[in-house]
Amino acid sequence: MMKVRKNDVDEAVGRHCIAELYDGCPKKLNSESFIREALTEAAKRSGATLLSLTSHNFTPQGVTALALLSESHLSIHTWPELGYAAVDAFTCGAHTDPEVACLYLKEALVAERYTLKMFERAIPSVNLGRLPEVAGPTQDEGQTHR
Repeated sequence: MMKVRKNDVDEAVGRHCIAELYDGCPKKLNSESFIREALTEAAKRSGATLLSLTSHNFTPQGVTALALLSESHLSIHTWPELGYAAVDAFTCGAHTDPEVACLYLKEALVAERYTLKMFERAIPSVNLGRLPEVAGPTQDEGQTHR
């Protein structure tokens, strides 16, 4: 398999943000309709195009929602009893900003504290002369683990 050196990376396909929201409003964190509205607004504010939205309200509490975007996705998983939400925002294109989506969700859910990690999803330079090999799954990979 080809190794990619740092100097060989010259552009990103997108930006990926992982946010953890703490001490949020339990009522909002447990409202499927509120979470759906918040994800829709987060997508809009980030400059992304919402294609579809799916969600599930768990019993006795918690919501999971996924916004499928033209530019990738936004997702949220909530634990109202802990005042906690995990957010994943990945967008492609210079016109979008996943950080804006995460910060909007922090405000909408009235989270008092948060952490935010941002990654650039880089691609190898097209001038490498050959494409990297794509390895198939090993015997242990590709299996579902609980």
